[in-house]
Amino acid sequence: MNLDLSISELAKKYRSGVVTPEDVLNECLENIEKNNPKLNIFITLRDRQELLAEARNVKFETLLSGIPYVLKDAYVTKDIRTTSASNVLNNYIPDYDATVVKKLRDAGAILIGKTNMDAWGHGGSSENTDFGPVKNPWDVSRVAGGSSGGAAVAVSARMAMFAIGEDTGGSIRNPAGWCGISGLKVTYGRVSRYGAIAYASSLDSVGPMAKNVEDLSLILELIAGQDKLDATSSPTEVPVYSKNLNLDLKNIKIGIPLEPDQAIKDALVKLKELGAEIMEVSLPMLKYAVPTYYLLAPSETSSNLGRYDGIRFGQDRSNFTQESMRRIIIGTYALSAGYYDAYYKKAQQARTKIIEDYNTAFEKCDVIVMPVAPTVATKLGELISDPVKNMLADLYMVTTNIAGIPSLAIPCGFEEGVPVGFQIQGPMFSEELLFKIGHQYQQVTDWHKAKPNI
Repeated sequence: MNLDLSISELAKKYRSGVVTPEDVLNECLENIEKNNPKLNIFITLRDRQELLAEARNVKFETLLSGIPYVLKDAYVTKDIRTTSASNVLNNYIPDYDATVVKKLRDAGAILIGKTNMDAWGHGGSSENTDFGPVKNPWDVSRVAGGSSGGAAVAVSARMAMFAIGEDTGGSIRNPAGWCGISGLKVTYGRVSRYGAIAYASSLDSVGPMAKNVEDLSLILELIAGQDKLDATSSPTEVPVYSKNLNLDLKNIKIGIPLEPDQAIKDALVKLKELGAEIMEVSLPMLKYAVPTYYLLAPSETSSNLGRYDGIRFGQDRSNFTQESMRRIIIGTYALSAGYYDAYYKKAQQARTKIIEDYNTAFEKCDVIVMPVAPTVATKLGELISDPVKNMLADLYMVTTNIAGIPSLAIPCGFEEGVPVGFQIQGPMFSEELLFKIGHQYQQVTDWHKAKPNI
C-alpha cells in the first residue's frame, strides 16, 4: 500500500510516474469510507471530486507536493467549516487560512479534511467533543487520546500520510503514543500560531504527526519559521532537519528522571547500543506540573473563550461542554480579584521553577526520556467521567509546554494489545537533535511500521 511508504519514498514514486497523487488520494478515501464510521475521525471532509481535481493538477515543486494530509479542526481554513469540535462554531466558515495551512497549500500538499478533537483542546481523550468520541484503531473500546485524537487515528489508520495537530499540554504526543505514530511538540514559537483557535496562548504549539520521524522532519522544515502575522513566532533560523538524521549518537547523553517501564527500558538499551550514554537526572518540580498547568491553561482559556460568550456571536452558553465550562470557571476564579496572587501568580512562579529544573538537568544531559503517558489508552468513558483522572493523564507531558521546550513522541512497543510510546525532550530549538535520536532508534526497531487491523 502506498500509504505505508514514507513521504520521501512516495515523492520518488510520484516523480518516476509509477504512482500518481490521484492514486494515493483514492486509497485515502477508500480507507475513510470503510473505517471512518467505526472510528469517528472526521468533522468535515472535502468534496471528493474537488480533491481529485486538485490531485490531477499537482505540480511537483516540493517533497510534499501531492501528499495528502488532515488537519485538526483547531485551525481556520478559508471556505471550509472550522468548529474546534464545539457547537459554538458549528456553522463557522472562515474567510482566511491559518499560516500553517497556507504554507502546506503553497507546497502542494492536499488537505483531505478536518479531524475530530476535544472541544477547544479541552481534554486528553477526544471524548469531550460535540461530534462524538474518536475511537482507537487498535481497540475501538478505547480512546484515541487527545486532544488531537482524530488527527492521530487518521495517520495510524492510513487515511492520510500526515497530520497537523496542536499541543497545549500533550495534545499531539498523547494521541501519537496511544495510536502508535510519531508526533512532535515544537519549541514555543518555532511554528506560527496565526489562525490557530487559541486554548492557552502561552502554551499552544503547532506541530506535525506522521508514521515516522523522517516524515516529521520534512514537514517541520516547511512549516517552521517566523511569521509577521504572529508576534510570538521566533526569528531563529530553521535548519534542514532531514539532513542530519543519519549521524550517530556517540557522546549523546540521555537523562532519565523516572524509573522506566519495560518498553522504555528496552528502548534505552537500543539507544545505548547506538552510542548514547544513559544517566539519572532529577526534575523535582515534576510533582507540581499538573496543578501548575491546570491553573495556567484554564486562566488563559477563560480569557480566550470570552470572545464566544454569547454577547458577540449570539450563541447560547449552553453550547459549551461540561469539561469546557469547568475549565472556564477554574480559570476565571484563578484570575479573580482576591485570588489572583494565591493561584495564578503562584502558578507563574512554579512555571519559573520548572524551567529552572530543566535548565539544570540539561547541564548534565543533552535530552531527557520519559513515558508519554502514565497508562495505555483508557477505555471509553473512563477519563471524561473523572475530571481528576483526566488531568493526571497529562502528568508527563505538560512540563514541556510550561517550559516552552520541544518533545518528540515515538512508539516503542505494546501493552494490553495497544501501543505505548516514549518522549524525548530537549532544550529550546533542539528539534534537530530530537529528530536524529528518534530516527536512529527507528532504524533499528519496527514499532513505527505496525498498523492496526481494523
